[in-house]
Amino acid sequence: MHRRKLLQMGLGVLGAGLLPAADARADDDIIGAILEGKQPNITPPPLALSPPPLVAARPAVTQARWVHLHNVHTGEKLEAAYWENGGYVPDAVQALNKVLRDYRNDQVHPMNPGLYDILDQIRAKTESKSPFQVISGYRSPATNKLLRERSGEVAKHSLHMDGKAMDIYLEDVALEHIRAAALDLGRGGVGYYPESNFVHVDVGPVRQWKGT
Repeated sequence: MHRRKLLQMGLGVLGAGLLPAADARADDDIIGAILEGKQPNITPPPLALSPPPLVAARPAVTQARWVHLHNVHTGEKLEAAYWENGGYVPDAVQALNKVLRDYRNDQVHPMNPGLYDILDQIRAKTESKSPFQVISGYRSPATNKLLRERSGEVAKHSLHMDGKAMDIYLEDVALEHIRAAALDLGRGGVGYYPESNFVHVDVGPVRQWKGT
């Protein structure tokens, strides 16, 4: 028997029970091509797909926070982005300090920027489109003493003196709705003064009260 045939038969016997018939025929074709001095046509195994490259997660885009104020005593208005890129904007904070100064003696005091966060959330809850009308921002000790002599509702150690309180209202939102929105935040103090037409907000302990 021809040597090529023997080799083919021998490989076929050895591979019986180990390879499927289609694989055995494929091996015969490869060996036959080698014996005849031909380059076998071998189909390479499929290349393993490389895993997709890792992509770094992009940081979430944080919108700027705005506040719009109108000092009813001086007539000054200011709309400013007081917070952006992860922090309070120094220039905007300084400008707001000036608008919220003690108008009786022009004393400027740093206001706690957390107040602007409270106003921003009240505006969002009430969907107001008008500026916050500011009755009182910073109060110097002299002004606070003067007001205390006129009214027993002024605290001796008012948070206004520390730049931590504001008295405000909105022209397009009912006063009781402003109060409700402020209380819903669950932060700082909320005083309701329906006869004087303002709501007191501060960054002190959580509490509430009603005045005149």
